[in-house]
Amino acid sequence: MLVIFDCDGVLVDSEPLANASFSRALKAQGVDWDIEETMRRLMGLSLKSCIEVVEAEIGRQLPADFVEKMQVVTYQSFRDAPLQPVAGVKDAIVALQTAGFATCVASSGSVDKMRFTLGLTGLWDLFDGRVFSSGQVPRGKPFPDLFLHAARSMKTAPAECFVVEDSVPGIRAARDAGIRVLAYAGAPYADREKLAAAGGSVFTDMAQLPELVGA
Repeated sequence: MLVIFDCDGVLVDSEPLANASFSRALKAQGVDWDIEETMRRLMGLSLKSCIEVVEAEIGRQLPADFVEKMQVVTYQSFRDAPLQPVAGVKDAIVALQTAGFATCVASSGSVDKMRFTLGLTGLWDLFDGRVFSSGQVPRGKPFPDLFLHAARSMKTAPAECFVVEDSVPGIRAARDAGIRVLAYAGAPYADREKLAAAGGSVFTDMAQLPELVGA
């Protein structure tokens, strides 16, 4: 059995910090979305999809260096905060691995970003090369490509996998891949009703995770 973890909001508590940076960068481009609106519209999408949404909103392309400049600010905010792992997730991962479950990460973020955030929070070594990014597939979330790629790479059939997600696009991607989804809703910003409506089995405490997958 394989448990596939999303990264942002599931392994690392990065969503408020990242979306604050995104919101500030957008305001400089004339898009007046506060943090909550930015999360509502963009959370869980691949960065490519996020840029497409924004460019459709403003009717023009963003500057070529928009992402690069925004990420410099975002990474600094992670250092300054500092970024923390999601409460209880490290113990849950160790419990799953001890019980013989395979684990990996499949995220809309780049591998370099995950190396930074998972390294900063002490989680990188738990996944030892089992980290997959939307940059490795033709289409990011909400399409199923990333989760199918992760399952194939781990030599596991979708029916033998669980995905742990915290966003509607991620849940839809996993469901379309034929994978069962556990929707983490422990964050203050989580909308449990939307996560459940998208097809996720909602839980609010990472300590519950091993039992939920049968470890």
